[in-house]
Amino acid sequence: MACDVMLIAYDGSEHAKRAIQYAGRFLTADRAIVLTAWEPMVRQAARMSGLSGVMQPDWVPDEDVEDIAFTDAKATNAEGLELAKSAGLNAEPRCEECTSTIWNTIVATADELNVDLIVAGTRGATGIKALLHSSVADNVLKHCHRPVFLVPPVR
Repeated sequence: MACDVMLIAYDGSEHAKRAIQYAGRFLTADRAIVLTAWEPMVRQAARMSGLSGVMQPDWVPDEDVEDIAFTDAKATNAEGLELAKSAGLNAEPRCEECTSTIWNTIVATADELNVDLIVAGTRGATGIKALLHSSVADNVLKHCHRPVFLVPPVR
């Protein structure tokens, strides 16, 4: 399949790596944008502690210091970019801060860039696991109005 622009959702997981390999084997695009969505550490900590929106902890660094989650996202994205280039794709990097959910960030970025196709790997969860842990890939598929190329895990 050939398209002008594809968006590859990349989080560094084995599933995302496999999706890049398959995209390189089966798809061609003028541009392949490797997207890593990230959530600031302060929001992650607040969500995990149940204090979301209540207060900002004293340990939160000044705004002048780069968020470690963003630093990690850039490193993860650089890895995905190299994998995409190695797979023969004309790839470029992109990191986006999540303002709500990862899947929403992927869909919003795809809309902003008007991509032809979204590529993502899946965990392949079924049954009760799938019910308890909503999949980013499933939500992208349900909420976006673009074609989605999902690559399942090896069984």
